[in-house]
Amino acid sequence: MRSARAQNRHDVGVLARGVLDSEFAALRKAAPVALSGGSWVRAIREALGMTTGQLAKRIGVSQPRVTGIEKAEADGSITLKSLRHAAEGLDCTLVYVLLPNARLEAMVRERAERVAADQLGRTHQTMTLENQAVTPIRLRKERERLVDELLRGDPRRLWDEP
Repeated sequence: MRSARAQNRHDVGVLARGVLDSEFAALRKAAPVALSGGSWVRAIREALGMTTGQLAKRIGVSQPRVTGIEKAEADGSITLKSLRHAAEGLDCTLVYVLLPNARLEAMVRERAERVAADQLGRTHQTMTLENQAVTPIRLRKERERLVDELLRGDPRRLWDEP
């Protein structure tokens, strides 16, 4: 029997995944925008008709620093702090998000299935070597039971192995 604290942690995790999955669903509907030059700062600055010198003055840095910001953004080495600062100078809001490739709930289930398969695979191999192999149907049912157990338990256990 699991403690009330563990149950609460489980319930909060399920709720959090559901809320985030709903938020991410809206983001997934938006078509990803590819930027050919690699720098949103440069693209927006140029679209506004603003020079690097003018942006530099607005954010209190040197003109070469703005060029450096645009280059760092294009090559992926910019810091969030620098990007936020440049966005403010362009009267923009920086939106930063890690968008999971799948629903969080599905990711947790898939991970539980993989952990269960690994655990049962080792056990099944040992039992087979000892001439105690179980039927495929029994193995499938045990895998389903183990997945359910893992999903009801502490989700941190799922991520111990690579």
